[in-house]
Amino acid sequence: MSALQCARLTGALIFLAAMASPALGAAAQTPEAGRQRVEAFLQGLDGLQAQFNQVLTDRNGQTIEEASGTLAISRPDRFRWDYRKPYEQVIVADGTRIWIYDSDLEQVTVRKLDETLSATPAMLLSGRSNLADNFNVTQVAQEGKIDWVRMEPKRDDTDFKWVRLGFEGAQLKYMQLADKLGQTTGLEFSKLERNPPLDPSRFTFSVPPGADVIGDASAVPAAPVRKP
Repeated sequence: MSALQCARLTGALIFLAAMASPALGAAAQTPEAGRQRVEAFLQGLDGLQAQFNQVLTDRNGQTIEEASGTLAISRPDRFRWDYRKPYEQVIVADGTRIWIYDSDLEQVTVRKLDETLSATPAMLLSGRSNLADNFNVTQVAQEGKIDWVRMEPKRDDTDFKWVRLGFEGAQLKYMQLADKLGQTTGLEFSKLERNPPLDPSRFTFSVPPGADVIGDASAVPAAPVRKP
């Protein structure tokens, strides 16, 4: 999985994960009802953690990649994804920057949290932006036991076309994210906890010795000067 895919999927998963609200009824399948529900989800959210399974498919519905791991969020502007399978990768937002570490490549990609990320689900959930400013709720539907809320970004410079949140009763169960290349990422959540105790150190990142850094090099502390 590329760094771009990971950053995009991070935003999508984080946005979905904090939901603990009554399900939409059959008579309330409207975009306005979906908007109100998502906004209600964000009320009182300080943090969350969950396990996830992720499937990436192409425009023809063929599976490209499967992955799994854990995530944690601490508002505002802090989150962490730990991919465990099929290989290890870490994505951390520390409040000012996003760090993506690929252990196999021994490579770190870092970028600033700025306005270009304001229309991503990650920033909405972490407290940097709000739903009305950055997203349109375009559809609310029921498929079997799952209630879906579909949202599209208002900005044109995002990496994704739409996000769907899937709820089973009061529990958030699924997320789907479609990118501009025709690929779709599906996420299934388990063991989700709302506002759990989280150690602040989980949302800091130190570049491992020997790893190459790509991106905002100013974020990496300079090595100490040794006296002769």
